[in-house]
Amino acid sequence: MALYEYDFINFNISFPRHLVAHVEIHRPSKRNAFNESMWVELRDIFHRLSHDPDVRAVVLSGAGTEAFSTGMDFTTPTARKLLQQQDSDPARKAVTWRRWIHGVQDCFIAVQQCEKPVICVAHGFAWGLALDLCCLCDIRICSTDTHFSVKEVDFGIVADLGSLQLLPKIAGNLSWAKEVCITARGFRAEEALQMGFVSKVEDTKAEALTQGLITGELIASKSPIATQGTKEILNYSLDHSFNDALKYTGVWNSVAAQSKDILESLGSGMKDRNPTFEKL
Repeated sequence: MALYEYDFINFNISFPRHLVAHVEIHRPSKRNAFNESMWVELRDIFHRLSHDPDVRAVVLSGAGTEAFSTGMDFTTPTARKLLQQQDSDPARKAVTWRRWIHGVQDCFIAVQQCEKPVICVAHGFAWGLALDLCCLCDIRICSTDTHFSVKEVDFGIVADLGSLQLLPKIAGNLSWAKEVCITARGFRAEEALQMGFVSKVEDTKAEALTQGLITGELIASKSPIATQGTKEILNYSLDHSFNDALKYTGVWNSVAAQSKDILESLGSGMKDRNPTFEKL
């Protein structure tokens, strides 16, 4: 049992493997579309998981058979109020929108900022906001029925939760990223694997989730100093020069290299036993 309480309305939190948390988006009647309370819950969940010493890896999936998530629920009261806003001053209307957008961004960025590696397991529809959420995770696995789409252009808006910034870096193909973002063309699991957006494709949702948990369990068996530090350096390197990232790594390891985990890793290898690491 983890140290923190994880009782939420639209998410099921469980701990199916040792030191691995499973976060399930749970609004299947709405194809797991996000309303305003859900993104606040998402932020709170990942803030807690980030600091929970009983968690070393997180698996994120969606409930039901139809969708990982179909994105934003535009039928919520807050969304309708913003869309129907009649303020006569464009500047004041813009401030209201900007505050709302930044508030939503702060909630979703908590997934990327979580200290623990996060594994996304997608199935069915993964549209709009859901694809942003996939991009914010560290590792992506999906089932063969997954249909991805940067859907926002079809709604007359610009994606604003990370996919435009992260998808070109994840895929390493700016032309392809611009194509799927500007056209809102969907792409399926096979193409996602071909372009490097996902690392594995499994036949069914159940098999994809099992693979996600196996990956999480493998991560959880390693030194948390090493896994969390590696995630930090990889994310830092996305937005900094090669030399700056190397210098940051040197500063990071000047502290991390003093960890007892190094001796535990080396000692267990010589004695042919599984290493045991202190909680972090």
